[in-house]
Amino acid sequence: MKVEIWSDFACPFCYIGKRRFEKALEQFAHRDAVQVIYRSFELDPDAPKQVPHDVYDMLSGRYGMSRQEAIAMNQNMSRQAASEGLDFQFDTLVLTNTFDAHRLKHWADQNGKSAEVSELLFRGYFTDSSNLSDHSTLADIAAEAGLDREKALTMLAGEQFADQVRGDEEEGSRLGIRGVPYYVIDRKHTLSGAQSDAMFLNALQQAWADQQTEQAVESSSDDACADGTCAVPGK
Repeated sequence: MKVEIWSDFACPFCYIGKRRFEKALEQFAHRDAVQVIYRSFELDPDAPKQVPHDVYDMLSGRYGMSRQEAIAMNQNMSRQAASEGLDFQFDTLVLTNTFDAHRLKHWADQNGKSAEVSELLFRGYFTDSSNLSDHSTLADIAAEAGLDREKALTMLAGEQFADQVRGDEEEGSRLGIRGVPYYVIDRKHTLSGAQSDAMFLNALQQAWADQQTEQAVESSSDDACADGTCAVPGK
């Protein structure tokens, strides 16, 4: 069973949803048969690498709220994160462009470290106040995940994996994804937002049950068409 997750490393609900989904997966009886793939989605593809204001001013300008309202909103977000064991540090968060972070994730995919790098990128952004557009910082994250730091720097200096990032985003657009996190199970079941772990678990169980039913039907169909002839049910 394949679970594809479209997310951005600058999305707080994506990090919270990630933790809740992981909790659900731990409870899922068939978790060893589940392949999890993280897909790229940029909340703001045009974001500059250097932003002269903090997250509160950004929210004020984007959503027409006061700075104090933005602070209160993020305090509530921090409490939600804390309930999942996450430590959000909005006061020191570094706003930036996440495109190169997504390229690093795709490079990590090819080197068997996608899950590790994805977790470190989320933690870097929300907890460690890391600049996820800085190549040296990204290379440090790669090294922490067990990858070669110099190879990461070389990759980041070029344009490698840009097409993969854009490909994920175009695929998400074709699927009608307008916000993240967004979960697609076997290209048949979808969930959006940071759902509860119970909701995620229910979705996994339903998708598994549907898969088993489909396989049983296919097997029955194969049995009915043996030896070059197809039996007509009831005949």
